[in-house]
Order: sequence, then C-alpha cells, then structure tokens
Amino acid sequence: MKKGKSQLSPEQQEKLLEILKTRFEKNMNRHNGLEWEKVQAKLETNTEKLWSLYEMERTGGEPDVVGFDKETGEFIFYDCSPESPKGRRSVCYDREALESRKKHKPQNNAIDMARDMGIEILSEEQYRELQKLGHFDTKTSSWVKTPENIRKLGGAIFCDRRYGTVFVYHNGADSYYASRGFRGSLRV
Repeated sequence: MKKGKSQLSPEQQEKLLEILKTRFEKNMNRHNGLEWEKVQAKLETNTEKLWSLYEMERTGGEPDVVGFDKETGEFIFYDCSPESPKGRRSVCYDREALESRKKHKPQNNAIDMARDMGIEILSEEQYRELQKLGHFDTKTSSWVKTPENIRKLGGAIFCDRRYGTVFVYHNGADSYYASRGFRGSLRV
C-alpha cells in the first residue's frame, strides 16, 4: 500500500460509512445475520482498511460485506458492482506482463493496483461465491488470481457470467481490454 495516502478526512470517512451502510441495508441477502453496527465499529477502529474501502468505492467497485470469518473475527468485503469496476479496467494481469509489452502498454496492471489499494484480487473460488449473491459481469469480465503454473507459461485467467453460467477463460497475461478489469476482497 502506498504510504502517505492512506488517511481519509473525517468528512470522507463519514460519507463513505454512509454509502456503505446504505448499500449494506439495501442488500441484506449478501450478509444475512450480520449487523451494520458491528461492521461500522470495526471499520472505525481500522482506518487503513477504511481507506482501502474508499479506494474500492472510488474506482467503481461498490464494496459490500459478503461474509464474516468466525475464526479471525473479520468481516469480508468484495467488490459488488454489477460490472467489473470502471476505474480498474483496461489493465493487464501483473507487472511482468506489463513490462513484456513492447507497444501499446496499458497504464497499469491488476496485481499492482490491488496491492496499492490494500486489497486482494479475487480468486476463482471467491468469484464463484460472489456470483451466488447476484449476477455480476454479464457484459464485462474480471481477472482472477492465476495459478502459478499457468502464469509461468505466460497466461492468466479471468471470469465472467454469460447465459446464466460462470465461465473461466485464459488469455495472455499481457492482454488488456476496455471491458476487463478486476474485483477485490478486503478483510476487516
């Protein structure tokens, strides 16, 4: 995470908490049995995580609580925007892929962006969990964590939802498209 940028003003914190609360209350099917007051209390004591949620929101991710880890006591947030977050599209998979391009390089890559935001890119399993909560990426696609054996061969994987089904595809890690971004997760 980039240092020096991880603090929100009190006004930004208040506005973000209001947005998150409204989204939480509007989408109770994503987090049955959880209470907003407990989520908010956890967020207010973890300002770096609040900054990461702000970055998820700022880039179009519409983060929301999708679970609670009883072992760690952490709330789990995923990007829940209907389509891949607009502010995170047209990126290749990782730094190695970005540097390998000779012409027409994208401005960034999914792995570095996620790290700088303080979040993790969704795994295929997490992506499938998200799809149980609604229909996401019906017009776009999202990079997901790629197994090392695929990445070593120059590839990366991405997912989308078409025809009522979640599909997993492959592409060169250096590819990028206006309709492909990435979704993230954050534990608080």
